[in-house]
Amino acid sequence: MFSHLPPLNSIRVFDSAARLKSFKAAASELNVTPTAVSHQIRNLEDILGTLLFERKTRAIELTEEGEKLAQAAYLSLQQLSSVVSEITNSRSTLTVSTTASFAAMWLVPRLEKFHRQNPQIQVVVKTGEQLDDLERDKRIDLTVRYGRDDEDAPDKIKLVTETVGAYATPLYLENTTRIEDACLIETRWKNQDLPSISWDRIVAEKNSEINRRHFDQEHHVIQAALAGQGVALISSLLVETAVQQGWLVEFPNLPRTAGLSYFLMIPTYNAHSHKVKVFQEWLMKEFVGSKT
Repeated sequence: MFSHLPPLNSIRVFDSAARLKSFKAAASELNVTPTAVSHQIRNLEDILGTLLFERKTRAIELTEEGEKLAQAAYLSLQQLSSVVSEITNSRSTLTVSTTASFAAMWLVPRLEKFHRQNPQIQVVVKTGEQLDDLERDKRIDLTVRYGRDDEDAPDKIKLVTETVGAYATPLYLENTTRIEDACLIETRWKNQDLPSISWDRIVAEKNSEINRRHFDQEHHVIQAALAGQGVALISSLLVETAVQQGWLVEFPNLPRTAGLSYFLMIPTYNAHSHKVKVFQEWLMKEFVGSKT
């Protein structure tokens, strides 16, 4: 039935080279020589009767046929790996891409709970503000992203919409009872496409000059508040742990405002992955339990 298929090892080598866009990097991943990788790819191309890569001076690029095979090869190997892991109860790795602030202030503090419930799955967190191309970068299993609720994306699963409040340490609030006297800390996004969440509206309403400080990462804003440097305008979701521990409290008599939303995005080739489904279910339960 499957006698026409190429050897599995050549598919593994091809998958590695296609993902990493490099014979040398594939050789390192597979612990073989670049010559061995090149030889396997040549044999595979001979079997299929077509070129899978365009060889350039310092790079390789997939041909149209190579792109088709790369998608099928990764999906097949991923599904095979998932089933083997389930059968043998072996440890598998799940790579989650998200923003640095969400990882530091919400996800990482909760991962121990996930690991206790699912010891067979090792979660690796990759952070960055850039949008990953999930269909091309197959090293990422899923991503949690932040943005407008009205953004159009067919594969986007909404997790939660945050509220934004003003937070400071209890000691800071003992010494600063009026917002006009406080140092106000806010985030100015690196991503200019995100709508601003700032003190401007509150400042305008108070009609006074204030001392203001900003950072381009929300977890830096939170750290500044924890260090007693001022009152921070931040996501109530991200400060949930700090509030529960009593490290930060909400500034009295200031209303919360609506913030942005968090979304889960799963590439099509991982739609049926067991480990991805397990993490998705756990993540959504955790968001239900969060106070936003």
